[in-house]
Amino acid sequence: MSDQQLTARGEATRQRILDVATREFAEHGIAGARIERIVAAARTNKAQLYAYFGNKEGLFDAIFAGSLERIVNVVPIDATDLADWAVRLYDEYLRRPDLIRLATWARLERQPAGHLVDDPDRLDEGKLRSIAEAQAAGLIRAGDPFDLMAMVIAMSMAWSPVSNVYAATAGEPAETHERRRALLRDSVRRAVAPA
Repeated sequence: MSDQQLTARGEATRQRILDVATREFAEHGIAGARIERIVAAARTNKAQLYAYFGNKEGLFDAIFAGSLERIVNVVPIDATDLADWAVRLYDEYLRRPDLIRLATWARLERQPAGHLVDDPDRLDEGKLRSIAEAQAAGLIRAGDPFDLMAMVIAMSMAWSPVSNVYAATAGEPAETHERRRALLRDSVRRAVAPA
């Protein structure tokens, strides 16, 4: 059914399934998510869900691909200011903690080592090219662009929902977030500064 044009009602149902399933997968993981809970909360049925997504894994794949695209589109990289990029990632994790949880479940249940997604689905080619260009211009330190990107992302996740030290929430005082942003910005600048 995914190749066919959906009616407005069909698109609304499909979107409800995605919204409910995003919460379900973020909370329970792939193995723990239950189709019965998803269809009940989305006010649809299994046949409709399977028509749109094929199976539970197909539904997770659709959600996960959407979450990766969201991060790329909502928080585009600026390799000339990786510190600002890290702070914007921090802010996105506060707005959408479910996206980080989805990535964590994918890591735990599907891809325990190596890249989180297969090469054709990685969506980091533009980021890596941007980092390489900033390196060539002498704006950031030399090194493997992928490793620099991975380090900045890891730094931005220091207080994310999957931190094993402390998980921040949007409900914390604004001054707490400002203090963390300042520390993150300064730390990333120092880490990527040219030698």
